[in-house]
Amino acid sequence: MTKLSIKEAAEIVHGKLFLPDAFSALKIKHIVTDSRTFFGDDDNLFFALKGPRNNGHEYITELQNRGIKAFVVSESEVVSGKAAFILVKDTTKALQKLAAHNRAGFHYPVVGITGSNGKTIVKEWLYELLSEEFRIVHSPKSYNSQVGVPLSVLLMENNYTLGIFEAGISQPGEMDKLAPVISPEVGILTNIGDAHQENFQSKQQKTAEKLKLFRNSKKLIFCSDDENTAGLVREFCIQYNIDPVSWSMKNRDAFACFSKTAENGTTRLKASVNGESAEFDVPFTDDSSIENVCHCFAAVWTLSKHPEKILPRFSQLAPVAMRLEIKRGINNCLLINDYYNSDLASLSIALSVLHHQAQKSHLKKVVVLSDIRQTGLPSGELYRQVNQLLEQWKVSQLIGVGKEISAHPELFSAEKKFFLSTKAFEKSFMRNDFKNSAVLIKGARTFTFEKISDLLQKKAHQTVLEINLNALINNLNVFRSRLNPATKITAMVKAFSYGSGDVEIAKLLQFQNVDYLAVAVADEGVDLRQAGVQTPVVVMNPEKHSFQNMIDFRLEPNIYSKDLMKAFEKAVAENALTAFPVHIKLDTGMNRLGFKTAEEVEEVVAFLQKTDRLKVASTFSHLAACDDPQMDAFTQQQFSRFEMLSRIITEGFPYKIIRHILNSAGIERFPEKQFEMARLGIGLYGISLTNLPLQTISTFKSIISQVKKLKPGETVGYNCRGKITSDAEIAIVPVGYADGMDRKLGNGNGEAFVKGKRVPVIGNICMDMLMLDVTGLEVQPGNEVEFFGQNISILEVAEKVGTIPYEILTGISQRVKRIYIHE
Repeated sequence: MTKLSIKEAAEIVHGKLFLPDAFSALKIKHIVTDSRTFFGDDDNLFFALKGPRNNGHEYITELQNRGIKAFVVSESEVVSGKAAFILVKDTTKALQKLAAHNRAGFHYPVVGITGSNGKTIVKEWLYELLSEEFRIVHSPKSYNSQVGVPLSVLLMENNYTLGIFEAGISQPGEMDKLAPVISPEVGILTNIGDAHQENFQSKQQKTAEKLKLFRNSKKLIFCSDDENTAGLVREFCIQYNIDPVSWSMKNRDAFACFSKTAENGTTRLKASVNGESAEFDVPFTDDSSIENVCHCFAAVWTLSKHPEKILPRFSQLAPVAMRLEIKRGINNCLLINDYYNSDLASLSIALSVLHHQAQKSHLKKVVVLSDIRQTGLPSGELYRQVNQLLEQWKVSQLIGVGKEISAHPELFSAEKKFFLSTKAFEKSFMRNDFKNSAVLIKGARTFTFEKISDLLQKKAHQTVLEINLNALINNLNVFRSRLNPATKITAMVKAFSYGSGDVEIAKLLQFQNVDYLAVAVADEGVDLRQAGVQTPVVVMNPEKHSFQNMIDFRLEPNIYSKDLMKAFEKAVAENALTAFPVHIKLDTGMNRLGFKTAEEVEEVVAFLQKTDRLKVASTFSHLAACDDPQMDAFTQQQFSRFEMLSRIITEGFPYKIIRHILNSAGIERFPEKQFEMARLGIGLYGISLTNLPLQTISTFKSIISQVKKLKPGETVGYNCRGKITSDAEIAIVPVGYADGMDRKLGNGNGEAFVKGKRVPVIGNICMDMLMLDVTGLEVQPGNEVEFFGQNISILEVAEKVGTIPYEILTGISQRVKRIYIHE
C-alpha cells in the first residue's frame, strides 16, 4: 500500500478525523483488521470491523496499549485523545474505499477471478506460470471475502507489474462492493457450482451476480461448454462491450479448443488458438484440474507476450497447498508447514499462525525460509522487510535456504543459519538442533521443503488423520448462527477432542472466543493448561484424587452429588480460596450423574449459601433423546423439569447463573431452549441431524505400500477369507485395526477411495494393514487412499460397523499422526 498521512486516509474513507496534536504526523503503511494478528510496528491503521458476534471496537484499548496509534471506528463512544480516530458509518465499507483508492493508483494489468470452484487454484497456477514474465501481487491464500479482497488489493505497490485477485460472494449484492476494489482488466469466470446456492434463487441469478465483477473489464475468460452459463456470459459481454475469451472441449468456435488424452496419471492437452496449435502435458487427470488448467491456458494466451515459452511450465504444476499443515515434530517441536508459497504477504500471515501456536507454550519460534522470488524489490530491501517481520513477531531463529537469502546474513538480527540448498540443509541436519520449538517451514515450491518437514516430523507412519481446522471454524459458525448473539458456547474437547487432538483443537477454539471448553477428566484439562490454553475448562467427571490438580490448574468441576460437593468445598478451603467456580449437574431423565429431585437441589442451595468457598457458574442437564423425533414428548418433559430445578438454583443466589441443556442435536432441533449457553459436541466435528451446511473436518487416509497381481483361486489375508475369482490387482495399505479400522469393515463390507473410485476391502483386516481390490485402476505404491472424509462419509462407515460416528472418531489410534490444515 502507498504510504498515507492520517489526514489523507480520513479523506479517502470520507470519515471525520479526531487528531490530537501528538499524532498529527502519523503515516499509515499497514492495515490491521484482527487484533489477534497484530504484533508491533507503529505505522498501522486498525479498522474496527463489526460482525454478527465480534466487534473490533472492544479491542481498541488493548491495541492502544500494544502500540497502535490510529483507528477507523463507527462507534463514537470509543473516540478519545489517546490516539487518532477516523469516525465512519461502516468500517467495512471504509476499508473497501481505501482499497479501491489504492487500486486506482496503479495502471498495470489486474486479473479478477470469481466462480464457485477453482478460484484459488487458478490464481496460484497463474502465479507459477507467469512469474518469470511478470512481478505479481496476488491474493494471499484464499482471501476473497468482503474483507479479504480489500486486504489483498492493499498489497499493490509500484514494484509489481501484474495483479491477480480472487473474489467470492455468498449472497446477492456483495459483488457490487468488491467490483470497484479489484476493477479487473481481465476477468476469469471459473466453474459455477452449488456453493452458497441456498442464498440465491437460481444458478442463473448467482452467475449474474458474479459477473458484476467484470463490468469494466476488457476481456473475460470462460468455458463455453455449459450452454446456459455461456449464454449469460455472452449477453453480459455484449452489454458491457467486453471481448469474450471462451474455451471449450467440444465447441470448435471457441477462442481455444481443446482435446485431451490421459495416461499414467498425466493428461496431454492439444489446443487450437486462432488457427495455431499447441500441445502440452499436465500432471493431472481429474476433470476439475483439467478445467482449471484450461482457464490458465486461456489467461496465459491473453496476458503473455510469448505464451509458447510458458507451455513447458504446465507440466510442473502441482496441487495447490492452500492451507497450512500443523503437526507434531521431534523433541517437543510443533511443525507449521506452509511450503509451496513464498511471498511477503503470506509470510506475514504464516508468522501470525506461528506466534499463536507458540504463545504460552514455552516454545521457541523458528522459521525455515527459502529465497523469496519475483517481488520486484532489490534483494537488500526485500530481506530488510523480511527481517522487520521476523522482529515484529519475535522470531528467535532464522534458517535461510537459498543463494539469495544466504547472501544477506547481515540484514537479520535473530539467531541465524544459512544453507545454499535444501540438500545442504539435509546433509547438516542434527535432530538435537530442534527442541521445544514451533517451527514454521515456508518456501517456494522449487525448494522441496517437504524433505525438511519429513526430517522434523515426529511420526513417519503414513496413515494419518487429517483435521481441517477451517471446516471446524465453519461448523462452529453454523451453530453460532442458530443461537442468539448473547448465548455462550461450551465446546466439548473430551476424549482427545473426539479423536481429533485436544491441544490443537482447544487452541483454535480459544482463538475463536469460545466461552468454555469441557473435558472428561482432570488430566485432559491439565494438558490444555500446560499447552497454554486459558479458556475456562469444565471437568465433566471430576475425581476426588484429582482435586488438587483441578485447583492448581483452575479447572472447574461438574458437581453431581452432595458427597462430591462437600469434598471439593473442603479441598478449596484447604487451599484458602473463595468463590471457586463450579457447575451443578441436574438429572432430568438421563438417569446418569446429577441431582434429580427438588429436595436434593434445595439441599445443594442451602449448603452453598452457607459457604463462600464455591460459586455456581452454571447449572445444566443432558438430553437423552433429542435426536429422535419419536421421543420429543420425553424431551419436552426434560425441558420442563430442567426449568423447574434450575429455577431453584438461580433464585437461590444474588448473582447471575448460566443455564444450559442443549447439545449439538438440541441446537439443531430446539434452538428456542438455548437459555444462556449451549454445548457443542459432535456437531462441531461435522455431524448434522438436519442437513445443516456443516463440513467434514476429519479425513482418515493412508498410502498404498505395494501392489500385487493375483490369479483365480488364490486367497488374500488371514483365514484365506479373500477369494480371488478372476485376474485381480490387490493393493496393500499400512492401516489396520490397531489404527482404528474396525475388523467389521473387512471382506467387502468396507470401502476405500482410490484414484477417484471406491474400491472394496478384500479379506480380513489385519492388525497393521489391510488389502484392497484395485483391479483395473492402474494404482502404484504411494497413491493416496481415503477411508472416510470428503468422499466416504463417516456416517456411512459407522452404519456399516453398526455403531455411531463418536465411536469411529474416538477409535482412531494415538499412533496415527494427526495433521492439522488451516487457511
